[in-house]
Amino acid sequence: MAVTAKVQEANTSMVITPASPTTMPAARKPLPLLLSFSLPVFLLLLSVVFLLSHTTFSLLICPLLPRLHSTRNATSTGNAGTSLGVSMDKTLQAFHASMQPPWRNATSTSRSNASLGVSMELDKTVQAFHALVPPPPLPVARASAKSRNSKKAPAKRNKSLLKLLLRKTPQTRRFAARADELFAAPCTDRFFMTWLSPLSQFGRRELLVLESLFRWHRGSCLLIASDTMDSAGGRDKLRPFLERGFRVAVASPDFAYLMNGTPAEAWLGAVQRGGVSPGSVPLGQNLSNLLRLALLYMYGGIYLDADVVVLRPLSDLRNAIGAQAVDEATGDWRRLNNAVMVFDRAHPLLREFIAEFAAAFDGSKWGHNGPYLVSRVAARLRHQSPGLDLTVLPPRAFYPVHWSKIGGLFVAPKDRKDERWVKAKVENIKGESFGIHLWNRESRRLEMEEGSVIERLISDSCMFCNSSVFVEQE
Repeated sequence: MAVTAKVQEANTSMVITPASPTTMPAARKPLPLLLSFSLPVFLLLLSVVFLLSHTTFSLLICPLLPRLHSTRNATSTGNAGTSLGVSMDKTLQAFHASMQPPWRNATSTSRSNASLGVSMELDKTVQAFHALVPPPPLPVARASAKSRNSKKAPAKRNKSLLKLLLRKTPQTRRFAARADELFAAPCTDRFFMTWLSPLSQFGRRELLVLESLFRWHRGSCLLIASDTMDSAGGRDKLRPFLERGFRVAVASPDFAYLMNGTPAEAWLGAVQRGGVSPGSVPLGQNLSNLLRLALLYMYGGIYLDADVVVLRPLSDLRNAIGAQAVDEATGDWRRLNNAVMVFDRAHPLLREFIAEFAAAFDGSKWGHNGPYLVSRVAARLRHQSPGLDLTVLPPRAFYPVHWSKIGGLFVAPKDRKDERWVKAKVENIKGESFGIHLWNRESRRLEMEEGSVIERLISDSCMFCNSSVFVEQE
């Protein structure tokens, strides 16, 4: 019994009874939520935070980096991309590669991609960003529109010239009368020019050429065969000459009238029937080659391109044409040029030139119906007809500077050495040349800098250079 009582007493003492509020010990505070998670969950959360910060950096900061180098050329930008790739992970490298300017050429882009090790590692976030933000527009759209317009203008001009060939107009019907009126009074020399280009292109340089012509030939007559200059606008351009009493007239060419009785009469008929293809060379260029021959054949005189500055009188020349190139070994001419020609009326060589034009016309070869034509015929006839009345002038007469070097004559001297070269060149050309061909095809867009060779040559030949009429018209 004593043992049983002790056991019951022990069990009774182990029973826990609720304590009063005053005597109950303080409850333990729960652990923080983060520490209650397991280690894998903690690491996953940390990864999410890192990924979000990484993506934010990629989307907000990286797009600004390429723009800092936007003014550099493609090569320098590519090198910058390579240096960035050293310190960036592949995801950022891919992002920067995709942000390269779209107008960069394929070669530089492929090099940049190769150097950055980019393939298909662009993450989905960046891909989604590019899907939402389209690339900037390519800057070639405007250029292509200009290209289309530049092609439409010559095509439109060719159509108007074909109409001039195919039918007479009220203006072409007056051609013969205007020429007869101009030549009714004696002229010391008869000059001819052709202008089958738009009126807007007859500008300051062409007017200065006219000044140089009349500077050395005050009593001469000038007939400009042109459908575009035969207008109110053309007469406005020539007003300073007309008001000063210079004898200059403009007339739309009557091809049927000029070709009548020449070997080109049948060719013109074939053109009117649609049997001749005008070719790819601008039609005005080829028609000008024929027109100058026909004018000299019918009237006789001096033909001058609108980009030949006259430096001395040409009155003493007779049945002459200038060589453009000579054989250095033999001194014989290798190529002639038809930019300046002086011939008597109905000269047999002119008839041969016209016959060659009609027989061998090719509208798709530059120069074939012009400089190369006169060279072919003259070379053939100098062996067949050694007594042919023709004087071939050396290149220095009208072509003292090769077309590929004409640009140097428009540049002002920069130092004393340049100044000595310019003075020597001016004196050399003035002492040996009748004129200088400006090779407008190469120099039309060049400005005549003050003090340059061309500026000094023209200033010596012009008569009213300070006139307001010579302000370039847009």
